[in-house]
Amino acid sequence: MKQVKTGFPKAFLWGGAIAANQAEGAFLEGGKGWSVADILKVQDAGDLKKKSNKETSRNDIDFALQDKEGYYPKRYGIDFYHTYKEDLKLLAGMGLKTFRTSISWSRIFPNGDDPQPNEEGLRFYDALLDEIIKNGMEPLITLSHYEMPLHLATHYQGWYNRKTITFFVNYCETVMRRYKDKVKYWIVVNQINLIHHESFNHLGIPSDTVENLMEAKYQAIHHECTASALVTKLAHQINPDFQVGMMVYDGLSEPLTCKPEDVFANMQRNQREYFFTDLLLRGEYPGYMLRYFKEHDIHLDIREEDEQVLKEHPADFLALSYYYTCVSSKESNDTQDINDDGAIVNPYIDASEWGWGIDPLGLRTVLNYYYDRYQKPIIIAENGFGTYDEISSDGKIHDERRIAYLREHIRNVKEAIMDGVDVIGYYPWGPIDIISCSSSEMSKRYGFIYVDQDDYGNGSKRRIKKDSYDWYRRVIASNGEDL
Repeated sequence: MKQVKTGFPKAFLWGGAIAANQAEGAFLEGGKGWSVADILKVQDAGDLKKKSNKETSRNDIDFALQDKEGYYPKRYGIDFYHTYKEDLKLLAGMGLKTFRTSISWSRIFPNGDDPQPNEEGLRFYDALLDEIIKNGMEPLITLSHYEMPLHLATHYQGWYNRKTITFFVNYCETVMRRYKDKVKYWIVVNQINLIHHESFNHLGIPSDTVENLMEAKYQAIHHECTASALVTKLAHQINPDFQVGMMVYDGLSEPLTCKPEDVFANMQRNQREYFFTDLLLRGEYPGYMLRYFKEHDIHLDIREEDEQVLKEHPADFLALSYYYTCVSSKESNDTQDINDDGAIVNPYIDASEWGWGIDPLGLRTVLNYYYDRYQKPIIIAENGFGTYDEISSDGKIHDERRIAYLREHIRNVKEAIMDGVDVIGYYPWGPIDIISCSSSEMSKRYGFIYVDQDDYGNGSKRRIKKDSYDWYRRVIASNGEDL
């Protein structure tokens, strides 16, 4: 009989996670091409509702490419492209056992459809991976993290075009063969379920180039999921020891009330969230989604060979990002539009300055939900508390709220493991401050390491350890016992 687990396993992967487009900068150095991230401008700090990337038109793209006055933070990041050695040494000082970052697709294939990869880009990742390993950290590599070559968006309509499957698989094969002896853990697509928020920089569809945008998004998702299964198949051929994950942003909700109508509406909303994990972990289109497509006049080109590869090559593990929880109701579902996921704020929990509800117990809840459904290992690929940080009069950053947030979430990860959930890793988001994904701000900071840089790139760029740096070091050293 199995014994109840008492805590984190000895081989638990304590890490931290960043993305190339939010950290590297050097947007046209080393042969890199334009990416979808490079046209995202810093957003109005006064309007929370604007703090996400939804739809982008061809006119928006053309404007960004010609704009000489606006500031586009992801073009510059925190200059990790040039400072990675020093930054990785700082991160290793916390005792990180693993480090998650992404390979920028547009740094390897500047246009996406190039006949040959950019060798200078590959050499950069040769050096980066060597440095990660040198510092005692296991690399976890995301192959697609909002870094699609812009050329694929403007000339092919991104993932809406079936040709993008071929371009992406070719890119993935290039890097997986190159790093087959350096990388074991891979995530194919970051947060593949984000089709309302982070829409353009995920799918690469200029909104004014299709007639039915929602249909186009689901067709794009079909192509992306098919590509993901093909990459999983290829990965296991290249190295049978590869572990290939699919990743979602946890969007599961609870019903606002126990009225039967709210409970049922919430179930339907959660089905639309489970669709992505059902497809890539179970390997087939669920009946509830086929009905949804029919009732919403969504017609997809799903080919027999696509269904076969999806069925035969599910992902090895589930990667999950978790920041907050939400609730839904019949009313919120009924009024959902193309830019909305039908979620509303949970009235029973506190929230950050960005309106993100703080729910540590919710993490334990969803870990149980996902594991009960799939029985696959789970990596918490992102979790963290984005907030304002200030340098105090003593020259330090006292980030007690961040420590409190992470402490309670880690405690609930431990409880989930004791529940029987196979959680194998925990990666706080942005262990060093980086550009925000949704709003391109610098002010929304997650790190254990402060980067002296404002929303417009001004500052000394100096790195300063926050109070949370030593706290997380103790957590790792004690394998999660000293919280």
